[in-house]
Amino acid sequence: MKITILKEKLKEGVNVVEKISQKILALPILQNILIEIEDSFLKLTTTNLESAITWWGLVKVEKPGKICIPIKFFSSFLSLLPKKPINIESKELILNITCENYDTKIKGFNSEDFPIIPQIPNNEYITIDNITFCQSLNQIIGIPSPSMARPEISGIFFSFQDKFLKLVATDSFRLAERKIFFPNNFPKEYSFILPQTAGREIINIFGEKEGDLRVYFSSNQVFFEFLMPEVSHPQIRFTSRLLEGEYPNYQEIIPKKYETSLLVPKEEFLNQIKTASLFSAKSSEIKLKISSKKVEIISQNPDLGDYKSELGGKIKGKEIEVSFNHRFLIDGVSEINSNELIFELTDQEGPAILKPTNKDDYFYLIMPIKTN
Repeated sequence: MKITILKEKLKEGVNVVEKISQKILALPILQNILIEIEDSFLKLTTTNLESAITWWGLVKVEKPGKICIPIKFFSSFLSLLPKKPINIESKELILNITCENYDTKIKGFNSEDFPIIPQIPNNEYITIDNITFCQSLNQIIGIPSPSMARPEISGIFFSFQDKFLKLVATDSFRLAERKIFFPNNFPKEYSFILPQTAGREIINIFGEKEGDLRVYFSSNQVFFEFLMPEVSHPQIRFTSRLLEGEYPNYQEIIPKKYETSLLVPKEEFLNQIKTASLFSAKSSEIKLKISSKKVEIISQNPDLGDYKSELGGKIKGKEIEVSFNHRFLIDGVSEINSNELIFELTDQEGPAILKPTNKDDYFYLIMPIKTN
């Protein structure tokens, strides 16, 4: 292998792919980056066996080839080189790097030992606006929690239906659904469960890139691909295995009607909940006492004291006293993208719904804390 590339371009690619390399003693090859040449492109790949990232960059190619290099060491070394063109040449298992006054040889590993990365099975894909997708995914990514008993709820549920995509997450105490609408119908319905860690990586990798994201499917893998701006060729591809199992029919727990409904200012409500959380005890409980004219937010801590605040708003329905985990409530209110929010409650033990006033694309379901 023999190529020339700008230092900034190479470091850009390394920064993308180094995110998922892992130190696994049984498989030290996973601590490496696979460097290879495809036509006029430099291709960089890392994997942790659960997911993989590949980055491509246009380079001046003199000779094809491939080699594995320790990723953390390689990244640190590149950071110290001057912002000049870099000449890279591999001979057997040695990578020779020259840049201005630097001439370095790095010991590498056999590329044949690197794990095989799954390839896109066909040309069927769905195109989605990347910024909208990443922002939507970010709204719900923090909700799942690892579950050995129910691994299917440890991930994010994707459901492509008609003209929209549903993103759903739950930890059995709360649930959020975010819809992304499309101008055209999908040719057929798809659904899968993406691991939460993979979702976080997608946000980290693609989160700030403007343009379209392609989504490819297979029976046990999903592929997210962003194209180069200058040529019709992938720039970044993220591959992840999917979680097995059937996602629960969460529609069954969504209340069909409510007994009490609030329309309150989001920021003031959020601030009062956060203040109340400072006084909550180990149970993380805060109480909402809702009457026809106001909402009282109450918390108590035997070591700190008592807290109470009042909030006005438009209130319909029955008076009710209901308790919530303050962290779950703060998480839900924080993700509402409107100046006011709607809070619909059923009873002291039934699910409650938070949603924005200006759109019908998001809701957050939260279960109350049962009180004796």
